[in-house]
Amino acid sequence: MATLFPKHVFEGFGPTPSIPAGFAALLGRVRSRDAKKLRQGVREHGPKLPGVYGMLGRHGDLIYVGKAKSLRHRLMSYFRESRDPKAGRILDHTHTLIWETVPDEFGALVRELELIRQHRPRFNVLGQPGHRRYTYVCLGRSPAPYAYVARQPTGRELAIYGPLTSSHLAWEACRRLNDWYRLRDCSQSQKMHFAEQGELFPQERTPGCLRFDIGTCSAPCAGGCRRDQYAGQIREAKAFLDGRDKKPLVELTRQMTEAAVAMQFERAASLRDRLRDLQWLSDRLTWLRSARSDNTFVYPINQATGPAVWYLIHRGRVAATCHAPTRKPERRSVSQLLTKVFETDITPYVPAQQVDHILLVSAWLRKHPEEQAGIISVAAAKKLCE
Repeated sequence: MATLFPKHVFEGFGPTPSIPAGFAALLGRVRSRDAKKLRQGVREHGPKLPGVYGMLGRHGDLIYVGKAKSLRHRLMSYFRESRDPKAGRILDHTHTLIWETVPDEFGALVRELELIRQHRPRFNVLGQPGHRRYTYVCLGRSPAPYAYVARQPTGRELAIYGPLTSSHLAWEACRRLNDWYRLRDCSQSQKMHFAEQGELFPQERTPGCLRFDIGTCSAPCAGGCRRDQYAGQIREAKAFLDGRDKKPLVELTRQMTEAAVAMQFERAASLRDRLRDLQWLSDRLTWLRSARSDNTFVYPINQATGPAVWYLIHRGRVAATCHAPTRKPERRSVSQLLTKVFETDITPYVPAQQVDHILLVSAWLRKHPEEQAGIISVAAAKKLCE
């Protein structure tokens, strides 16, 4: 019977970069509306191996995806009396159980997130696209660029930073940034007139707002600065956002301390608020830079049988996987894969759809610090392939 809103029929797990080529994944399927028969099928056929599993609804649509260190143990937990209430609700809507084995627990985590983002099962919450709304801090909008907040960059910006989870705090930080570097923040409909722009019939121009009078804007709309001077202010703002210049934080801290010593408490509180907003932005962008620059390496995980699996982690996310090379043909193909993954140009900012992936990798290494001892640098991995 046709439904008002057609369901997407799940046709299989499909290929993935999170499982190395040549890995013989075990696939399983148990179909029944009777929970006892589902349980019996899992007991008889469920492997005691790491992997991902899914529940299909009556229309064949994927309603839930999970991961497990042992698929059989995890799936059997759905049939216990002490199960979580949500597990019972999921099982009530399940007509088919499916699973796919992966090399290890880390691979199961990555594969689960990939499937959630691809199929959007309705019983999954974490990892869903749009679960968190991100914003970006941008420098752009000619002829007089400034800092502003955008949900989705267009690619025409001078610089893009983020994503950030709080649009309100990001907006406040942009306001403080524009004030500090005396950048305009008016509407695009406001016409700009730089000081060097000549006129046949000169006319007196007044700024479009009060920010010039209070010293927080250089008034490019009224000839208050030259174009090259304004470009210098933009470069200074970009240096702060890039983490190369901490002058605003140092200077605001100094001014706040002096105001507090002089018992100018209202001024000290105002400076504290400016410092807090800019410090929040600086800390978030520093973390993002570290997550991308520091988390670029080869992460090997030894297997009970066969060679280790190499997870090629580029800018904080798993970009590809392969088996550790043991023979000359394998070393050649792995070397080519390393070059392809780690020398590929990527976006200068973190796309929103990659944030959960980067957080997953960071959380795993934070939870398993002992694993960091086995990490291989990209240069060392290439040397092993020579």
